[in-house]
Amino acid sequence: MPEDGSSDTGGQIPTNLRLLMVLEEIVQAGVPITPTAANASLGLPKPTVHRLFHTLEAEGFLQRDIDGKAYSPGWRLRKLSVNTLSSLHIRTARLAILKSLADKIGETCNLATPDREAMLYLDRVETKWPLRIQLPVGTTVPFYCTAAGKMYLSSLTAAQRDKIIDHLPLVRRTRKTITDPDQLRAEIREIHKRGYSTDNEEFMEGMAAIAVPVKDDLGRLLATLSVHAPIQRQTKDDLMQFRGLLASASEDLSNLLLSR
Repeated sequence: MPEDGSSDTGGQIPTNLRLLMVLEEIVQAGVPITPTAANASLGLPKPTVHRLFHTLEAEGFLQRDIDGKAYSPGWRLRKLSVNTLSSLHIRTARLAILKSLADKIGETCNLATPDREAMLYLDRVETKWPLRIQLPVGTTVPFYCTAAGKMYLSSLTAAQRDKIIDHLPLVRRTRKTITDPDQLRAEIREIHKRGYSTDNEEFMEGMAAIAVPVKDDLGRLLATLSVHAPIQRQTKDDLMQFRGLLASASEDLSNLLLSR
């Protein structure tokens, strides 16, 4: 008999795997999901799946969405995903891809992942030029005025995008920062169509950047790959010539992160 006393007609999932299977359903959904929706494929007794969700929420692996019914990854699950991506053998191979790209382009290359309220720099390979822009690993940068952040926003559904943009403080960081919500939405829609994003001195005066998505096995954005440079060396239009190199490196990174 199961721990909650109900009859477990499914019985296919061992007790010690159930928490992991619930987490797998959460991350595969990609949007906040209710216990009932997650259980459609798990087939566990209703009291069991609700108990598992409550346990994961209490331990910080899940958090409730604003509606109080659905759940999304909590801080511990997000930290676990970043630490997994940073494991030694994966990171060594990942840095080799970034270094090869940086050598070909001659500018700093970055890998960033979306966090709750900003993009988090996971890896970077610096340019050899003495004039460089310091954004070390662990730095967070805004969604709305960076190439990486806008790339992430473009990967969301229109409803998800609108919810985030409506609550973002669109602070003017430079004279070119987009602070009008409607103008930002139009920019994000265009990025979604073309598959890459740019930052034309919107985050920092004198800096341009371009970013592409790194996707998971379901075609969802897993991270962003970007290159940035001082405009004295590379303007936004100059960086556009490297889209092919970025796309190729992005595919290599996807294959690396998804390899077994």
